[in-house]
Amino acid sequence: MEKVIQTLKRRDGEQRIPVLKLEIDYELQTLFDAMQVNDHKQVEKSKRILELLRNEWIRLEA
Repeated sequence: MEKVIQTLKRRDGEQRIPVLKLEIDYELQTLFDAMQVNDHKQVEKSKRILELLRNEWIRLEA
């Protein structure tokens, strides 16, 4: 049963990674835009979001 659960989690992870990449791209664009207009609040928010997305990606790759 444990192997079945691991297989399902792996498939979910494989499907999540492309979406995660799009989310990272979007947040990087948001960060860039915030930097262009010196919106320090949004810069910090985007950095936090990117860190969370990065951690999720690392977990999915493991």
